[in-house]
Formats: sequence, C-alpha cells, structure tokens
Amino acid sequence: MSKNNLKTINIKGKEYVEVNERLKHFREHYPNFALVTEVLQCTEEHCVMKASVFNAEGVIISTGHAHETKTGSFINKTSFVEVCETSAWGRALGNFGIGIDTSVCSAQEVANATSKDIKPKGMKAKSKKKLTTAIFDAMMKAVNDNQ
Repeated sequence: MSKNNLKTINIKGKEYVEVNERLKHFREHYPNFALVTEVLQCTEEHCVMKASVFNAEGVIISTGHAHETKTGSFINKTSFVEVCETSAWGRALGNFGIGIDTSVCSAQEVANATSKDIKPKGMKAKSKKKLTTAIFDAMMKAVNDNQ
C-alpha cells in the first residue's frame, strides 16, 4: 500500500500521511478487520500502548507500540494518553502497509518530535528529553508483561 492515494502533509521537506487518513483508508478498504488498542502501562506521568490490526478471522496482522510522557509536548500536558493511542494506531496501520513509502512514523509523530523545538508564545524552551535507560526499561517491562 503506497501513500500515493492518501492525503499527505509536508514536514521539513518530507511527505507524511496523518493517522486520520490511515484510519479512513483502513475503515473504507478493510470493513471486516479490527483495530484494537491495549494499554500496557499508564501512570500519571507516562503511557505505553499497543495497537493491533486483526483480520476478519481474528488473526493479528500487524501491531504498533507507542510511549508518551505528560511532559513530552505542550499538548501532552492534558492529552498524553490520547496522543499515545493515536501514535500506536498510526504505527500499527503503517506496519500493515497503509500510508508508508519512506517511513512508518506518522505525521503526528514527526510533528510531535519537531514541536519540541517550538514553544508557545511566552513560554521558555525546554531542553530536549532523551530516551533514558529507565524509560526504555519501563517501556520494555510494560510490553513484556502484557504479551
């Protein structure tokens, strides 16, 4: 499945398919398939989710994982759980083959990553967070505990 038939947005010179476009394509072309999200771990500070695409026979065709922190971006302060689910959907649908040519990541993931460089007016810029061993270990534990 190429992204050529799907609406894209340009972020820093690359075309990306937004998750809503991937979802619309999935619902239209795979009406007997299912997209199911599992919360693997969620605290007041971070969330790990797994989204799975099931075929009509109930067999998992693809999965996608996402990790979001409450401090990950401006929108995450109030909506990190929702952002995590959307990212997991985008990855599962990308792994299924919807909306990818050069990258599995969705436009939202790229925008979130680049938005960390952009601050709302009047706010000080935050230093970039790196994936620490503790965050990675927590994410892997959540994934392994819920397989």
